[in-house]
Amino acid sequence: MSYGYVQQGGYGQQALPAGVDPNWLSSVFQSVDRDRSGHISAVELQQALGNGTWAQFNPETVRLMIGMFDRDCSGTVSYEEFAYLWKYIMDWHNCFRTYDRDNSGFIDKHELRAALSSFGYNLSEKFYDILIKKYDRHNISNIAFDNFVQSAAILQTLTNFFRAEDKDQDGWIDIAYDNFLNIIFSLRS
Repeated sequence: MSYGYVQQGGYGQQALPAGVDPNWLSSVFQSVDRDRSGHISAVELQQALGNGTWAQFNPETVRLMIGMFDRDCSGTVSYEEFAYLWKYIMDWHNCFRTYDRDNSGFIDKHELRAALSSFGYNLSEKFYDILIKKYDRHNISNIAFDNFVQSAAILQTLTNFFRAEDKDQDGWIDIAYDNFLNIIFSLRS
């Protein structure tokens, strides 16, 4: 069974991601770490990120990303954690730009389908309608970059949970209601 795939690096390692210049990353980290604590909070990260529509990233996406990369559960990201978070954002930004074929700064349903299909997801039209409805915060039947990242991260997280439960990899799982609720409510967003 093919579930789809979103490339992940070795998050939580001490080495920087491949292709990241430590001098450049250090200057970015220092500019984002406004309180000079040596860690970046969700508020600092949100202030530093724009979604391409002259607006800051939505707080839910920022909290989700902090949660994904905060390996020591401090509620913030260290320099090393930030290196992987930043690479993650840049990878998604490149993906977004590739599939935003009309350069509108938004992903429409057809562009979203093309992006997720390229990762191996084979999803129904109804599911794409649901994604657009849930993540269209501007009520224009399109998704801005930050919401694209959030939807893809949640899809990836749920896919990973499903894959772990699908012991024979046939696309079916048998799950207790309590376990299902634990999965859904454990999502950080």
